[in-house]
Amino acid sequence: MSMDYRLVRHLMYFLTVAEERHFGRAAERLGISQPPLSNQIKVLEHALGVQLLDRSRNGVRLTPEGQAILPHLQRFADHARRLENAVTEAKNGRSLNMVIGAVTSAMFSPLGPTIRELRNCRPDLNISLIEMDSSDALSALENEEIDVAFVRANRVWAPLEVLPLFEDQLVVALPDNHPLLSENAVSLPMLANERMVLCPRRVSPVYHDQIISACQQAGFSPRIFHEAKSILSQIAFVGCGIGVALVPLSLQNLGTVGVEFRPLLEKVDVITTALAWSKLRKHPDNDLLADIARKSMVK
Repeated sequence: MSMDYRLVRHLMYFLTVAEERHFGRAAERLGISQPPLSNQIKVLEHALGVQLLDRSRNGVRLTPEGQAILPHLQRFADHARRLENAVTEAKNGRSLNMVIGAVTSAMFSPLGPTIRELRNCRPDLNISLIEMDSSDALSALENEEIDVAFVRANRVWAPLEVLPLFEDQLVVALPDNHPLLSENAVSLPMLANERMVLCPRRVSPVYHDQIISACQQAGFSPRIFHEAKSILSQIAFVGCGIGVALVPLSLQNLGTVGVEFRPLLEKVDVITTALAWSKLRKHPDNDLLADIARKSMVK
């Protein structure tokens, strides 16, 4: 079956409008005028037989049908960008691809040196790095959308293999006017009545469960006041005075405004970086990457 490239173009127009939530900004981003863009979206809606956008003077919002197709379209656009990149790299002599998913916090570990060393060892390898949540990265591995992932995990997720690389200790992130800053160290029971900022379990099940377990062992269930999308977001919300957070020690030197850190009296270790891959679809350079990553994490 041949591909209808006009439909693909119309879908990309819709994706841009959906991301901007405004026809004028979407048209500017696409480099076309607004009336033709609006007409193209109407043509798309007619072809699909559904209304994708609700239009008003304040902008646009997605209809339930528009919301239903948006995630699939975003993945399609992501694959299209990877394909375009692969073609460019192939022209430059890099014919083999490796797509790596990585959690945000891994960017602040020796991931950078690991990728650079891999490039030095395999100059013909085209490496694509995608920022992803742990749960999304593990799902992407199972769906064969990426080759390897740097995630927060500490066990095998069949049919995936997980190699823990870096273990860190938890510290307490506090707003810079918090009374607990008078303490040289903070014990977990001191946080029993504090409003806590935590990553939702769906984003990073292992990291979430480790913190919940540590609090429960200290005799309380944490009062989760706000859920942040990443550990870095946790620290940022602490800086806004939203609450306190338990975060890895390695992130306390980021220099976030309005945040200070105190060590925990209890020693609570968490896996902050692990390398994961599919047993069913192992990349030819997987062992090389694992070896480089292990050496980088030791430094």
